Amino acid sequence: MAHLLGAHNLHLEYPTRVIFDSLTIGIEEGDRIGIVGRNGEGKSTLIRLLAGRQSPDSGSVTPRGGVRIGMLDQSDTISGDLTIAQAVVGDRPEHEWASDSRIRDVLRGLLADVSWDTRVGDLSGGQSRRVSLAALLVGDWDIVFLDEPTNHLDVTGVAWLAEHINSRWTRGSGALVVVTHDRWFLDATTLNTWEVHDETVDVYEGGYAAYVLQRVERERSAAVTEAKRQNLMKKELAWLRRGAPARTAKPKFRIEAANALINDVPEIRDPVTLSRLSTTRLGKKVIELEDVSLSREDRVILKPFTWRLAPGERTGILGANGAGKTTVLKILEGNLAPTSGRVSRGSTVALSLLDQRLASLEEISGDRVSEVIAREKTTYQADGVEMTPGQLLERLGFSSRHLSARVHELSGGQRRRLQFLLELLKEPNVLLLDEPTNDLDTEMLRAMEDLLDTWPGTLIVVSHDRYLLERVTDQQYAVIDGEFRHVPGGVDQYLALERQSNASTPEQKPTHSVGTSTSLRPGSKEHRIAEKEHKSLLRKIADLSDSIKEKDRQLANQDQSDFETLSRLADERTTLASALTEAEERWLELEEALDS
Repeated sequence: MAHLLGAHNLHLEYPTRVIFDSLTIGIEEGDRIGIVGRNGEGKSTLIRLLAGRQSPDSGSVTPRGGVRIGMLDQSDTISGDLTIAQAVVGDRPEHEWASDSRIRDVLRGLLADVSWDTRVGDLSGGQSRRVSLAALLVGDWDIVFLDEPTNHLDVTGVAWLAEHINSRWTRGSGALVVVTHDRWFLDATTLNTWEVHDETVDVYEGGYAAYVLQRVERERSAAVTEAKRQNLMKKELAWLRRGAPARTAKPKFRIEAANALINDVPEIRDPVTLSRLSTTRLGKKVIELEDVSLSREDRVILKPFTWRLAPGERTGILGANGAGKTTVLKILEGNLAPTSGRVSRGSTVALSLLDQRLASLEEISGDRVSEVIAREKTTYQADGVEMTPGQLLERLGFSSRHLSARVHELSGGQRRRLQFLLELLKEPNVLLLDEPTNDLDTEMLRAMEDLLDTWPGTLIVVSHDRYLLERVTDQQYAVIDGEFRHVPGGVDQYLALERQSNASTPEQKPTHSVGTSTSLRPGSKEHRIAEKEHKSLLRKIADLSDSIKEKDRQLANQDQSDFETLSRLADERTTLASALTEAEERWLELEEALDS
């Protein structure tokens, strides 16, 4: 295996903390590396160092001569004055790039919904992100660094990206290094895992699932009370030393030993117990939707459907961006009345919604975390054990110093976790989660999932995180072309249905259509009003994107020891990002209606 890049004795220090100390690591031909770790541990910093985008305080990064390195940064670096065509293929003549199967695949997978001649500066934040990803993927690189590539991609987009990455190089050639919170994507594309923590990097063989198993092994073998398992590990290590380990893409441990290690771990959920508890708290009737539909002017958003939620039901809702998933949650919550049909709720229903915009924290933004927690109930049942709110906070990654912080001073991920905790402490029996994984690292995702596993109630989850859906829900529904339909085969069936729908459409260069819903009648008053709002939203989205970039610049240049200013800037950025998301969603709705 040929060497591609090596980092020797890296040291990087910020005014308030050391990021890396004496770090030595390398990348070889054929490596497919996923990087995990808590937020703020230095994952993005690490790939910037390796890609040559940032210099260490000491040490060196040395690529092999002639190695071509490409990187997708979290921030957009493409000039807004360029058209999409200029940004992606440059000045190459059409016959040249159109004959390249890789470029055609990238355009079909990422840019089929936008006009080829549109200025990058006129795009939404999500579309601009996809242009940056496309511009990278059409290039020929020996090493590709990806920093959160699945942001702004729906389930279909993530599946396409995984397939593209896996077919990009022949086996044993090229190298991939990816930072992402999407655990399904890690498992689908990586062969090794680097965990960044405490100024260093631990290397694990295998994808995310293998990393979790090996980490459990390490933690259990290190525990004093786990003496028997320590002996087991010693025997296993002795066996590995005596034998000739196979050099494969799989982890170097025996499946039998791994199974023995986890054979005493109980099932993730006890469905019988949870069902009994939920029935006791809810009764037999939860929420019933009969022949419910939703339309706006001449556009059909949801076609008539019937859905009856049962006590303890755990359902995931799938769909493309702008398909209507959040709309379904709003109807369930009662904040949006359907155009037709009937919505009825059981008399014992206590519903709570975890939204994308953190709206529930706005009223308490000036309160200290300790004050907020003190107003809630004193105990909470988790994993069969009574826990205090403080213990739950600790479980969700908060420390004692966070208790004195005001809510608006918390980071986006911390506020998301606090919002989740507060909703649980209300003791709802119906919980709606709208993209709950935003701003969370893999550690916090696991903690959230563990709490949801023992939560006895009806759970509805809207998320693009395939791993989360498959972990915490037992069935999935999908919104496809306005139809709300059951997909017993889960995410795989949904993706197959999407592929069937796309296969019926002939391949073409990127266009400006983004939907298949009923269009507004050209020339009508409603059509003119929609066009005016559409143009206004484009300007608003561009202004918000510029404002976010300015906040990012301010955050990067701000003194890292000035925590008060950093918190204020981060809060302002979060507010701008929420406004951008809302504007983008409305723009997509109008785009679909106008271009269909």
